[in-house]
Amino acid sequence: MKKMKYFSDKLSAGFIAIYSGRMTLTVASQLLGLFMPIFLYQVFGFNIVWVLFYYILKDVLYLISLPFAPKVFMNRIGLKNSIRLGVIFGSLYYVGFFILEKYTNSMEVISGEFVPEAWLFTIILTIILILTLNRLTYWAPLHTDITKFTSKKDRGKQVGLMAVTQVILGALMPLAAGWLLMEFNYSFLFVVAIIVYLIALIPFSALPKVDEKFSWTYKKTWKEFTSKARRKLMIAYSADGAESGVRMVIWPIFMWELLNGNYLQVGIISSLVVVVTVAVQLIVGNYTDKVNRKKMLKYGTILYAIGWVIKIFIASAFQIFITSAYHNIANIFSRTSFDAINYENAADQGHYVDEYTVLREMAIQVGRITMSIVIILLVPYLSIQWTFICAALAVLAMNFMTDSQEIERAKLTRI
Repeated sequence: MKKMKYFSDKLSAGFIAIYSGRMTLTVASQLLGLFMPIFLYQVFGFNIVWVLFYYILKDVLYLISLPFAPKVFMNRIGLKNSIRLGVIFGSLYYVGFFILEKYTNSMEVISGEFVPEAWLFTIILTIILILTLNRLTYWAPLHTDITKFTSKKDRGKQVGLMAVTQVILGALMPLAAGWLLMEFNYSFLFVVAIIVYLIALIPFSALPKVDEKFSWTYKKTWKEFTSKARRKLMIAYSADGAESGVRMVIWPIFMWELLNGNYLQVGIISSLVVVVTVAVQLIVGNYTDKVNRKKMLKYGTILYAIGWVIKIFIASAFQIFITSAYHNIANIFSRTSFDAINYENAADQGHYVDEYTVLREMAIQVGRITMSIVIILLVPYLSIQWTFICAALAVLAMNFMTDSQEIERAKLTRI
């Protein structure tokens, strides 16, 4: 393969397959990612607590299943087949939402007061079970493969390439989704997501075989997760999960309500915000391979945390655009350095990269669950934008990653 000037090393066939498949799935996730919490918010009669209970249930189920799932899936069918199985479950996940949308429309749940009914809970629980199978078969193998197929010299740039492509898609998909929702409905979006998910099976079929076996028992995994030696690292990953809970659930709902339920306006503003960050992401990806990533993470998280505080006082569409543009740029510095350190750290674990990846996934779920519980306790007394302070504090806690990096590099390889 011809050597690209932007990279010091050649792109591996594994990275190209991962990149192609991951970006295909990003099309589907970006189409619905911004609007999925809004859809659930409508389904649950505009009750944010019920929405958070949904996210708590799915994260708890994923958390308790994670320690034994790698032996069931990764060890028996391999990373490649596990990822492909995860893609199939992902498409079924959207089938579940397609059915949910049809039922809620027929029962007029979206436009009326939410009343818990057995049929609704049955569909939602089925969706959560399918999503759990998707996450168990997809995420840990994916991150393991990313660690294996990214180059040590170019890890920051390769992570940056994936990130900037996601940013570009993030500029186009919300705009397209907003327009489609105004012209059609959620059912149409779910059908598109199902088709795109199945298309992703093609590039993932080209993944090279990776010989990794998950060796820990269920009890051993929890013991390592709670060990004092890696407590700071798990706090950093938990903080990342906690912040993502606010960013992916609370922020879209807050923005949608502020814009009076205008899907197209939500999509347009989100797309415009993302456009201004594309070039910055590529520059930062290159920068992280040359500078001290710890310092970059420190300053990036401070700037990003400030963005969350500013968002508390947003009161118009223009303010959403300005503050979100700043926030996205600040997030580039924290996110790219954080991810580069994460994959570098994982790569140094040798054959324990999959175990390390599972610990990371567990910590993220703990963070999301904790944040959801905190928000449930706060919303009876505060408007939802004040939960952004919790997100700002979580962002700052991501710096624990730099304090424990060297300890973790040595620890897992000696187990």
